[in-house]
Order: sequence, then C-alpha cells, then structure tokens
Amino acid sequence: MAIATQTPRRFRFGRWAALGAGAAAVAALASCGRPSLSDDKLSDKTFNLEEYFEGKTVAYGQFEDRFGTVRRRFKVEITGEWDGRVLTLAESFRYADGSTEQRIWSLTKTGENTWEGSADGVQGIAKGEERGDTFNWGYTIDLPVPGGDTMRVTFDDWMWLLEDGRLLNKAYMSRYGVTLGEVTIFFEKL
Repeated sequence: MAIATQTPRRFRFGRWAALGAGAAAVAALASCGRPSLSDDKLSDKTFNLEEYFEGKTVAYGQFEDRFGTVRRRFKVEITGEWDGRVLTLAESFRYADGSTEQRIWSLTKTGENTWEGSADGVQGIAKGEERGDTFNWGYTIDLPVPGGDTMRVTFDDWMWLLEDGRLLNKAYMSRYGVTLGEVTIFFEKL
C-alpha cells in the first residue's frame, strides 16, 4: 500500500513540473525573435511618421500564419494629411480574394518621438515611438474576418525606413498572448 501511495505523489509532482517547464518554454518562444527600439541602428536615417505618410503612399503585403503559410495578400493605398499636430491616414485595402476594407487612423503626436492613435475597431489608445530609422506601434483591434465577423487581436507593429522613399513593416499579431502570425508590408511613396 505504501508504494502505491508514493507513486502517484511523484507522478503528480513530475506532471506539474513538466507543465511548468512547458509554460516557461512557450513564454520564452513567444518573446523570441522580436525587434527592440534599443537594437543597433543600421543606418543614420531618421524616420518621421508625419513626413513619410503625408501625401500618397502605396503598400503591398501579406499575412503569414505562425506555421509559415501565407493566408492573405493585399494592396493598400494611403492618403495622409498632417495639420501640424494630427496625422490622418485614410487606408483603402484590396485583398487578393477581391474583398475590400477601409480604415481611417487619427494619429496625434504627443512628444518629440511619441504618438497616440485611434481608428474604428481599435480598443483603447494605440501608442507608438520613433527612434532613429525605426517606428514601433502597439494596439489591439477588432479585425474583420471572412464571413462578416470580427476577431480581437493585438499588434506589435514595426517599421524601418529604407532607401528612396521605401519603408518595411513587420507586424506580429497575437490573441490572448499567443502569436497567430506576422504581417509583412512594403511601402512606397508616390
């Protein structure tokens, strides 16, 4: 009898230890591979959101799920207006499946390098910071999904100013802390 009682206790401890180790591994993987504003800069360029997006911009992008499968491609045409304090971005998306989406962002410059913003579907206030050639933007949004429903997701959105009016954007999309995939976008000034 004593042997049978000891075995389940060891089993329970081992099971909890394995679950704890698994949770720690998932948390560690979730934070791997993300940029940081403190990363070394690869250029001497300074990215100014209001300067870049004032006027007409076009972008091409795709959503890739966490397994590496491309799930959606799109083109977006953007018209930006800067009034000295607020940057308004009118975005017109056209997806490869023929569907369309419109979004209007209102972005307020809150400091020398900081921004806050809102758009339809955004929960709370989006917050961003420029540093060197990089801009980081974080927000939670109810995104439309095929079938007419929405899904609440969080974006950790990164932009890097490249050469000749080009901008590279990589956004990490998650839900309940679990990474769903990445959006990669390439912008060009018109």
